[in-house]
Parts: sequence; structure tokens; C-alpha cells
Amino acid sequence: MNSQFIKKESSAMINIDTYVDGIFLNSYFADGLIVSTPTGSTAYSLSCGGPIMVPDSDNFIITPIAPHNLNVRPIVISNNKTLSFKVSGRSDSFNVSLDSRSQTIKNLSELIIKKADFRFNMINLEGQHFFETLRNKLLWGIDKRH
Repeated sequence: MNSQFIKKESSAMINIDTYVDGIFLNSYFADGLIVSTPTGSTAYSLSCGGPIMVPDSDNFIITPIAPHNLNVRPIVISNNKTLSFKVSGRSDSFNVSLDSRSQTIKNLSELIIKKADFRFNMINLEGQHFFETLRNKLLWGIDKRH
């Protein structure tokens, strides 16, 4: 799963005040913010500098999109925590996207993300493994100098 808080207008950055279990974490001044689960970690989050998480990790990943401050980096947080966000900026509305579904929200809206009360089983085909797929797709261990 990937959730994104994205500016609606292309000219101004947005401010996303981020809280973990009600405790202030950071104000992200950026083009947007990605919150992903391990399943979504190799998509948009990876391309923005986020980490790769193995599928059975019980974490959220918060990855800023083009942050204004260079010292702001992705962070991994236990999925037993509740994340909340207050989005503000020059515009009166922003885009929120959840797994390709998007909606416009108003300035100063608060959004809450927490782990669902249910789990689902993923099919794991015999003879295939996450690490093998990762090595093949990212060309890890391939020496192209020859």
C-alpha cells in the first residue's frame, strides 16, 4: 500500500505536520509525502529514496517527495503506531492518493493512518522468493564492466 499527500498546484510546496501516536515528529516542507507498507516500499517510495522493506516487516515508511530541507530523510516506524498528518500550504486544497485512488482535501485537513484490524494472506509461489526477485529486478550482483 502507498498513500501520498501531494500538492495540487505545481508552483508551491506544502507543509505536512506529522505525528506518531499524537507526538509531533516533523513538519515536512516538500512536494508531498509518501506513507507505504513493506508491500508498497519498492514502488514510488523507493524512487524517492525510501528503503526496501521485506514483505513480512511490520512497519510503515514515511518518505518525503523532494523535501525543501536536505536533512529530512525517510523514516521507518512500527505499524503498531497511529500516524496523523495536518496538511497546509498556499493552496486551499491538496490531493491525497491511496493505491491509485485519489481525492481532494481541504487545507488544514487532518488525516489518520493506522494498521487495519485484519490481515490477508499473499500467495507465495514455490521456487520464487522475494530476495531472488529483488536481485533480478535491480540487477544486484551483475558486473557490467566486462
